[in-house]
Formats: sequence, C-alpha cells, structure tokens
Amino acid sequence: MTHPARERLLTSVQLAHFVSHGSLRMDAVVPDELNAQAIAALDAGIPVSPPGTPVEEAFAPGTFARRLVDLPAVAGAIHSLVGPYATVDHHAVHIRPPHNGEAQPLHADAIIDTRTDAFDVQLMYYPHEVTLDMGGTLSVPGTHLRQINESDIGRYQNLRGQTRLTCPAGTVVFLHHGIWHGGRRNDTDTTRYMFKIRFNPTVKQRLLWNTDDLDHPDVMRELETRFDWQENASGRLDVYQRVRLWRALTGDDTFDLHRWHTNTGNRPQRLAPAL
Repeated sequence: MTHPARERLLTSVQLAHFVSHGSLRMDAVVPDELNAQAIAALDAGIPVSPPGTPVEEAFAPGTFARRLVDLPAVAGAIHSLVGPYATVDHHAVHIRPPHNGEAQPLHADAIIDTRTDAFDVQLMYYPHEVTLDMGGTLSVPGTHLRQINESDIGRYQNLRGQTRLTCPAGTVVFLHHGIWHGGRRNDTDTTRYMFKIRFNPTVKQRLLWNTDDLDHPDVMRELETRFDWQENASGRLDVYQRVRLWRALTGDDTFDLHRWHTNTGNRPQRLAPAL
C-alpha cells in the first residue's frame, strides 16, 4: 500500500472521536461500481492468508479486497489508525440469511487484551444498504477500553446508549478491537452481507494522522464524551483510560483532563526535612 496523501488521513478530531467512541464510520465511501462487484466476490470467498501477513501479500492487486483497502479514504484511515506496514490478523465474510432469527451475544473479538498503548483495528464493510429490520451490527460506544474476555458480557441483552447500525451501501466502519458488539437477526427477505478485516500495527501508533488540528477545541470535547450506560464514577474511569491512550498516540506525557492522570501518577521522590 502506498503512503496516502496527507489530505486523505484522518484529522485529530476524528482520532479523538475514535479514542472516545471506539469506532469511526465512513458512510457510502465505497463507490457504486465496487459495491456492485462485492456480493459475487464475497459469495466466492476471499482467499485466507496466515495471521500476520502484510496487507500487500494478503490481498493480491486487482482483487476486490485489495481494491477496497486501496480506496484513498479507506487507505488513509488505515494508515492513520495502524500506520504503514500493517498486517492482516484475519478476515471473514459474515452472511446473515433472510429471516435468520439468531442474534449474537454481546462480545469483544479476542481473548482478554491488556494493552493500553496499542490496539488492533477492525474494518467492517457493508456492500448494500442496511436497514433496521436487516439487523445490522449492534455496538456499545465507549466500551472498548473496558477489558473483557470475549463473551463475558454476553448475558447482557441491552445497554443504554447502544447503537444498531443502519447505513447506506458502501459504508465502512472502523472499530477498536475491544468494543462490545454483536450481530443482530435479519427479519427481512434480503440476505445481509458484511466483510471484516482485522489489522495489526507493526509500528508505534504515534502521530500517524493529519495533526494540523491537534490543538482544536473539538479534540478535548470528543475525549470528554459521556455515554448513557456510564454512571459518574465509571465515566471518569473511561475518560482516564482515554487520557492514557491519547498520551501514547501523541507522545505527549503531559496531556491530561481534570488532572486525573497527573494525580494518580503522582509519586513524589523528594524527602521532607527531618523534624
């Protein structure tokens, strides 16, 4: 993959939104011409490569999957989130038949992951319009920094503030690997398709995006976003975790919100004079 033009990279406000929400959606970013080829390509299957295969080797030039990740806006987002030389952990075609009555339990897509300064990114592509009756992907914004083990939270059916994805054809959503989500049942006569790719970074995820707006006030507003499922104390914990991640992403160890990280990291080494 070639280095995207700077104007195709995500902005600091968009990165802050990803850090607070655990996701970033790009509506109808895939052209109709490529969407028209998608169903046949997904039905035929996307060749599988071993985990850790570089993107350039996982998807051959000219194939549907390679054309998808090479789209300027998509390539710019991938570079902004995981950087150059990203590898493919795995990919999968998710097909939900008409009137399929089963819904996935709420889950995160991996064993427990204790990383706080790095993350994998999952691309989810929807080649056709997704309506509410088609189910779509349910997710709970802001849960990605609550570390769980796969379906530990599967017994919870509904959380305040959860979202059910409805979108136009050609929509791509980028998810932090830890976000709580699940596929919903399809109550329509139409088959629902979704193509997922999980990317692993191979470089430090620091200042990979267009940082021209790094000091924009909307960056702080995004990082302080609260969600309906959070109560006051736990909401503070999530903001604290975002500060840790934002420090890692920017390399700015002085960044803070409400001095929470500064206070909890306070370990004075100076000895007081003896009395």
